[in-house]
Parts: sequence; structure tokens; C-alpha cells
Amino acid sequence: MRPKSAPQHTAEHRRLAESPTDEDAWRLWGPYVAGRQWGTVREDYSDDGDAWGHFPFDQAHTRAYRWGEDGIAGLCDRYGFLNLAVAFWNGNDDRLKERWFGVTNHEGNHGEDVKEFWWDVDATPTHAWAQQLYRYPQAAYPYEQLRAGNAARGRDEPEYELADTGVLAEDRFFDVLVTHAKASPDDICIRITATNHGPEAAPLDIVPQLWFRNTWSWGNDDRRPSLREVRPPELSTGGAVAIEAEHGFLGRYRLHGRGRPELLFCDNETDDEATFGQPRRSPHPTTAVDRAIVHGDDSLLNPARTGTKVALRYHFDAVAPGETVTVDLRLSDEPPPTHLFGAAFEAVLRNRREEADEFYAAVIPAETTDEDRLTARRAFAGLLWGRQLYRYPVADWLAGDPVGPPVNRPPRNQGWSHLYLADIISMPDAWEYPWFAAWDLAFHCVALAHVDPSFAKNQLILMCREWAQHPDGQLPAYEWDFGDVNPPVHAWAAWQVFIADGGWDREFLVRVFTKLMLNFGWWVNRTDLNGSQLFEGGFLGMDNISVFDRSHDVPEGWVLEQSDATSWMAFFCLSMLKMAFELARSDDAWDDVATTFTERFVAIAEAMDAFGPDATSLWDDEDGFYYDVLVREDGSESQKVRVRSLVGLLPLLAVAVAPDWVASELTDYTARLRWLQRRFPGRLAQLLTATPDEEGAELTFAVVPPERFARMVGRMFDEVEFYAPGGVRSLSAAYRDGQHLPVAGQDLPIAYVPGESDSPMFGGNSNWRGPVWFPINVLLVDALHTYARHGGKAMRVELPRGSGNFVSLEDAAYDLEERLVSLFRLGPDGRRPGDPYHQPTGPLWAAHPTFSEYFDGDNGVGLGAAHQTGWTAMVAHLICTP
Repeated sequence: MRPKSAPQHTAEHRRLAESPTDEDAWRLWGPYVAGRQWGTVREDYSDDGDAWGHFPFDQAHTRAYRWGEDGIAGLCDRYGFLNLAVAFWNGNDDRLKERWFGVTNHEGNHGEDVKEFWWDVDATPTHAWAQQLYRYPQAAYPYEQLRAGNAARGRDEPEYELADTGVLAEDRFFDVLVTHAKASPDDICIRITATNHGPEAAPLDIVPQLWFRNTWSWGNDDRRPSLREVRPPELSTGGAVAIEAEHGFLGRYRLHGRGRPELLFCDNETDDEATFGQPRRSPHPTTAVDRAIVHGDDSLLNPARTGTKVALRYHFDAVAPGETVTVDLRLSDEPPPTHLFGAAFEAVLRNRREEADEFYAAVIPAETTDEDRLTARRAFAGLLWGRQLYRYPVADWLAGDPVGPPVNRPPRNQGWSHLYLADIISMPDAWEYPWFAAWDLAFHCVALAHVDPSFAKNQLILMCREWAQHPDGQLPAYEWDFGDVNPPVHAWAAWQVFIADGGWDREFLVRVFTKLMLNFGWWVNRTDLNGSQLFEGGFLGMDNISVFDRSHDVPEGWVLEQSDATSWMAFFCLSMLKMAFELARSDDAWDDVATTFTERFVAIAEAMDAFGPDATSLWDDEDGFYYDVLVREDGSESQKVRVRSLVGLLPLLAVAVAPDWVASELTDYTARLRWLQRRFPGRLAQLLTATPDEEGAELTFAVVPPERFARMVGRMFDEVEFYAPGGVRSLSAAYRDGQHLPVAGQDLPIAYVPGESDSPMFGGNSNWRGPVWFPINVLLVDALHTYARHGGKAMRVELPRGSGNFVSLEDAAYDLEERLVSLFRLGPDGRRPGDPYHQPTGPLWAAHPTFSEYFDGDNGVGLGAAHQTGWTAMVAHLICTP
């Protein structure tokens, strides 16, 4: 049971206390509708595995999805049955604007890329209050111009963006703000406002749509829910329309729309004629609303005013410059509230906004500047809007549906038939990555723990549940290939979440620790192929960081012993060790487990220093750096891959502290450690640093000995190499002019590329050859603070290198923190360093920080996915952590 001292003093904290799991009332409704469902693996029933081609954007408005839904500012129940989202029409578009557009991996010159502007403005964890802003152009949306513009550009050029087309010139757009406010768990007030920022009056249709996910067309369940118009005398509320939604599981809900919008009914069914050129199986398919509004053809609408999809069309002939128009909706279970709109409605919006302010005043430290407070609150909003219902029963997907052609699938995810997810999961990005990724999610949870620790813990446990974690212990990577290898950051995240929540929930620690023991065994058995205590694993999330694709192009006849894979495992060991210490305080059985992870850590550290018959080391004393090493399969030869990158800095992460109480409380562990110190006195002296304090002595475990640690940190803080204005680069800028490295008889090029990738490796939509990646930088900050406050208290470093300015390691860690947070601070030019290069300037733009996937290694400009309030939201963790 949570202790009374935990913060539950605000209204939102009280709601969270009532709703610790996804099944609880306050979490039933949320922003769980995807930002993009088309082009995902789940919707791919092709023979060639081309998910982008099998379900393209141009079919998204004509087809029913199989496993999920998407929409703008979408809201749905946690099972995804009933969905509500907003669509628009400016009188010029060739289709209803129902979802965000972007070019696919094949179309973009740097891979997939969304071509819209929107911002997650605010949210509280229970979704009792939330706002999202969408910037909708008044001119016809330039779909083909964007496709052609990107197709014409090479990898050495920036992407062709919406702002480049001219449709946003003179602020000719509507700012559409969607607000959700819960009066109660099953009563949601929705306000949609649209403001014309352009110089002339412009028409606008605001079209909220309510629909059921299609569960009846696939041959598994023919039960069909229904939507119908409620009319007098059944409808007693004046000045509003009402639609009743009836579902066998959810029960009955009513959506009320203020005023007299036009109601357009149809079914959430594929339009076979528009999609495939075949006769329509449904007389009222999903395209009916688009046909009626955009093309003036109402022949596909259901005249009986029933169906499984309905649109409420609010038409505004001419919204004047500076004018704001408003649409109010209310979704509630039966019976509807007596006073739907008016003063009662306004009171809900006002109260929930005030409660959100109160909640974040308690979460974000009082001394935080207004600018950093805005950054943190927007980061949390992005994380909370980024929760999505993710349905993917792999066995069913592999088998295909009873209704439909036979499926002859490529071997994608064949070994993951046990995976059966139908859960609310935190997504890396609403559009570019609308599917969970295991290591992204771990970082999300660390930030989420500041606002919603129960959800953060449940997410970490979910990845370890038997319907997600593979029977062999591997955690699922991401839907394109669940069997790929992501870095093992789960244990670190679990410990961070445990601490952020007050360090009380031992049940959580036990649940996650026991499953991560299986995961650790998988790593040992799967990625230490030759039993050397060194690890392989492939790209490990850092797509193109080396001179070759480490997942597929390791030179024939060689094994790649990876500095990063091995460092991750040392890091994994120490994260598990911290949890084992905590658990052993009240249960002696965990004492032995702490010993196990200590010995595993020592073995890995020794192997990094000397392995194989020639005592090869990952450490290069001349360069003062760690490298990957290629080893002949027969052990006859080895060769370092001398690329200075994050691969060689990651050993710094493997640092942890045994608190002073370990010696007195964990006597068996302490005795075993002393035996190890007697048995390996030289090596243990390098790995353990004793720091006396008032009550005893703390032991600092670090895979990098102090002298090496100082040399590596010195290189990391060298602005010529790694230290950039926005953080630590992923590849040394010493390769700015390019170099060729001899590798296994080949002469391979490597070059520092500070921005977008110039390589098609891994699709080309991310780059690890120079940019700053936020989550790795946060891990470095955490490691530096840990070392500085314990074993490295006396260490001083030159900051930056060559400046003659020597500071404590603690101050250097704070400097790195400041550089990361500064990416989100406005400069004198009205721009943030981390703003994307294509984002226009001016007050309407400066009001909204952008959370990019990664940042230019020279100037900090935001790159990659533009809504990565997944792991880039870790800036909120930096701001909120003392």
C-alpha cells in the first residue's frame, strides 16, 4: 500500500490514487487513438512485407482498419471500440482532413517524415484535462507537391517541408485547439476552437466524427454495434443534437453536439469501389462523409440516420481574420447530465484547467524558470498524448482472417506467435513511430514517473509479461522485427522509476526483477556466442554508427565483440545489483543474487580488459578510448575498429554505488565481496572505489578505472570531438573531413555527419554519425553525477578541453545538463536552438517548443521525427530532478 507521505494532495493526484491501473474508471477514456495506423506492420497483409505499399495514405480514407484507428486529437475507450476525433475541410482540399499526412520511407529523401504542424499543449495523467493544437492551412493541402519535392531531393539535401510549399505564408492557417475535460470518468466535455490567423476571411468546416472500430467484417465476430440519431421526445435537451452509441461491451453512450450541425451517417466499412475498383459490399461505406462534404455527393450516406460512423458537420461560411469559432461536444454514458452546456460546461473546463495548474505546480520544482516550466509541462503533455491502444495478436495476424484471401506472409515475427497485445502503450512518436519500441519505452517511463508512476511501472512490467516477453527471455524490440536487439536499459529504468516514486514499492521491484533475470539469461546465451564474456548484438539502436551495418555486414569469418553491447551488459549488471541490494535488506534470499550480479560484472570488466589467447583488450591505451574489436572465428587474429563514437563512451555508463548500509546489513554479500577482493586484489582495486562518510564507507563500482575515466571524460568534453553546444555528439567531429579505416582487409569510409543521414542504412530516417541523441546524453549525465558524488569526488576536469578551466566532475555534469535543456530555451532571434530548421519564425511559432528525435551536432537544430516527446521528453526528467 502506498504510504500516506506520497504526494496525493492535488485533485489530479487523488484521481491517480483511485486509478492505478488501465482498467480503472478514470483511465477508461484517453487519447488512445493512433496518430497513424496506415503503413504499419499490423495492417500489412501483403505477400512481400511492404507495409507502406500495402496500406498507403491514399487508401486511409477509403478502407476500414483491421487492428486500430487513427485521427486528429483522437479520444477512445481503452479497448478502442468507440472513437471520437476531429476532421476539417477548408473548402479547397481534395479530401476531408481526417488524419496527418507524411511521406513514406520510400518517398522521403531521409525516410518517412510527417508534413504537418501540431503540438501537444497540455495534459494530466488521467486525461481529466488535455489540449492539442493543430495548424491547418487554408489553401489546398499540397499532397503531391510534397511527394514530388522530396522525391527530387537527395540525401545530401534537407527534406522538402510543408513550410517550403508556401501554403503557410502570411499566416494563412487556422489554429485549431481541441480541449478534453472530464466532468467524471464517463462524462467528457470537448471544445474545439478554430482561429483564423490569415489576412482574409476563410471558410471552414469542423467535422467531429464518432465511430466504432470495425470488429465485424473479418469473420471472427459478426456482432455489430450501432449509432443512431436521438430525436424528440426522447431528446429533451434543446439547442443540441444527440447520437446514441450502443455496444455490447461498453454499453450506451451519447454524444451531444451544441447547436444544429448536419448529421452524416454511414458505416466504418471499406469502400471497395474507391479502393480496389470492385463492387461495393457496403452501401454506406466510410467514404460517405468525405463524398458528401468535399464532393457534394450524399448518395452514400445512410438515409435511415443510423450506422457505425457519424459526422457532425459544423459549417462556417467565412471566419474573419482574427476571429475564433467554437464547437462544443459532450460524450457521456447514460443517462446524460441535466445541464449539458452553458455554465455547467464552462465550470468543468475552468476547474480542470485550474487543477492541471495545481498538479504541475506540485510536480515541477518551484524554483524552475517559467521557460523551463513550459518545456517540462509540454514534454509531459507529449508523453501523455502519446499513449496509444496497441493491438497486435501475432498468431492471429500470421494466420489471416476467416474472411479474406489466404495470407502468404514473409517470415516477419514468425517466432513471436506468443505475443498478444491489446494494451495502452507509450509510443515513441505519434506519426513516425506509432508502435512501441522497448528501449524507447524505458526512457518514457523514467520521465512519466514524475507525473504518473503507476502507469510507468505498469509499462515496464508489461514488457516483461508472458504475452510480450519471449519464452526465451528476450524483450520485444518493435513491430518491424520483434526479434531485433535493443539495448538493455529496462533495469536502469525500473530502478529510476522506483526511486522517483519514493522507493516504497518493493512488489514492483520483485515483479520486474524476476522477469529481467530471464532477460539477462537471454543476453548471456544469445549475444555472447563464444563465451568470452564480451557481447555482440548488432546495431543496438544506433543505426549507422559504425563503418558497416553491425547487424548484417560483419565481415565474413569474423565476430564483432562490441564495446557498446558489452558496456550495456555491465550497465545491466549494476542496475540489477542496485535492485538486489534493496530487496536483500528485508529478505536474505536476495543476498546471493546481489553476489551473482557482482561476479558477472567483474567477469565482464575483466574481459573488456583482456580476452582470448592474446589477451586482447577493448581499451586502447594510446587513444584513451574503447573500441569494437573484430576477432577471427578461429581466434587467430583480432583487430580494433578504430571509430571514436558513443560506442567507446558507453563504458562510462557502467557505474553504481553500494550504500554504506550494505556492509552492516548484507553480511553474506560483504563476506563474498571480501573473498573476491582477496582473490583478485589488483582487478577489484580498479573496479571498486571506497569513499568514507560519517557512517562508514560507500563502494563505487565502475567498469572504467579512475585514470581511464578521467581520460575518457576529457575527450568527451573536447569541443573539437564530442562536446557540442547541445550535448555529446554520437560520433567524433574529428571525422568532419572523412577518413578511411582499414577493417578486415577492406578500406571503409567514415565521416562526421552532424545532421540527417547521408546513408540508406536502416532506412536513412535517423543518423548516429554526429547528431546529439537526448536519451544517451541523459544516461551520461546520470553516470557522471553518480561517479562525481561518490568515487569521483576529487576528480577535476578541463571544461571544455583546452580552455584551462578546471571544474569538479559534478559541475561538468551540470554543464552537460544545461546544454541539453538549453536546446528548448528561446534565443535572442526568437528561435530555440532545437527548433527544426524548416519551422517558421514569429510569435505564433515561438510559443511552441518542438521535441525532435535528435539534434544537429553543430548547431543543435532539431532533426528526425518532430514529435518525439517519447525519449526526448527526458528533458522534463532533467528539469524535475534535483
